[in-house]
Amino acid sequence: MSDGHRWLVLVLEAPLMAFGDVAIDHIGPTRDFPSLSMLTGLLGNALGYGRGDGDKLQALQDRLVFAARRDREHPAGLLTDMQNAQLGEDKRGWTTWGVVEERAGGSLNAPHRRQRDYHMDGSVSVVLRLTGAGSGLDIDRLAAALDRPARPLFIGRKPCLPSGPLRRAVIVAATAFDALRLVPGDGDLRAVWPVGEGPETGASVDRILDLPDRRNWRTGLHGGTRKVVEGWINPERAAA
Repeated sequence: MSDGHRWLVLVLEAPLMAFGDVAIDHIGPTRDFPSLSMLTGLLGNALGYGRGDGDKLQALQDRLVFAARRDREHPAGLLTDMQNAQLGEDKRGWTTWGVVEERAGGSLNAPHRRQRDYHMDGSVSVVLRLTGAGSGLDIDRLAAALDRPARPLFIGRKPCLPSGPLRRAVIVAATAFDALRLVPGDGDLRAVWPVGEGPETGASVDRILDLPDRRNWRTGLHGGTRKVVEGWINPERAAA
């Protein structure tokens, strides 16, 4: 195919993965597919962006277009982890950027309780591209950063280390839906793609929804939605 956009193909696989959904109090659920903000953070980590690089992360998120497909489901569903910890003021933590992290705040000695959901032994294919141009960042630079990331990568949460390299290929296709069909797989597979990047009616479509997965990287808060299609893709069959 000579016409279309260049798409970077990623395969997310790990013993545990988390695609954060809207959290309420101490409960951290997971969606079935990666979010826009999660992929922005993953790519930004590979590029070496830090927490203070809000403008760079915002520019990356604003340019990012992607679709995702669930290639393997664990028959037991989700793993729910209940975490209870008593953390004092003197507790310190290791960080991936090599700086000791200390605790602060008004509840230093209070017990911390969290509930976190994870996908077990899953496999999710992602195709992504960048719109427009800016700061010399393109698909080739993203691919190089994923091959040699500036810091260790994780899929959603720090315990979720990938089972292998994330980047698989660069392909050419007109839409995200078309690109995802070119990634080999077996059978009808659940998928999500942006409105305008694939069918919006017909047998392939389950629903269209406003997804609240945009992050304001300058303030550190989530806000804003985008329209996505959830449905099914029958991809090219994997080679025997």
